[in-house]
Amino acid sequence: MTLSIYSASIPVFKQILNSLLVILDKAESHAAEKKIEPNALLQFRLFPDMLPFTRQIQIACDFAKGCGARLAGAEVPAYDDTEQSFAELKARIVKTLAFIEALPQDQIEGSETRAITTGSGEKTKHFTGQTYLFHYALPHFFFHATTAYDILRHNGLDIGKKNFIGSY
Repeated sequence: MTLSIYSASIPVFKQILNSLLVILDKAESHAAEKKIEPNALLQFRLFPDMLPFTRQIQIACDFAKGCGARLAGAEVPAYDDTEQSFAELKARIVKTLAFIEALPQDQIEGSETRAITTGSGEKTKHFTGQTYLFHYALPHFFFHATTAYDILRHNGLDIGKKNFIGSY
């Protein structure tokens, strides 16, 4: 059986992004119930040299849309990183989901050997589609999605592994 590059990418991104939507709803309710200023959660970092919660969500979205676009041979849409509320973060996720869901599956299938270049100057990286997906995009996506989850869990949100994994 051959592994489908589409099945290994878009549905995985959709699963976790949809889980993050549910978790963001829970975080918003948690902040209201406990009378926590939302910014305390949105700007929380697990350690001073780590990025805050808001940035973790932004980057997870960036890897989902960027990977999907590059595998499909499409242009990566640029998003302004201006989200400052749970509602704005949810809107970014919804926008990312709409983008990746609109990518034609047949443009992604067979992209295992597609040449993919990211970054510029000294930060330029060259990959094949398969290497990009499995060794760069997915690890980065999961790192940022997991860190966002961990920030909320650390701050007392009643969530667990089932919330992170979501529906599949």
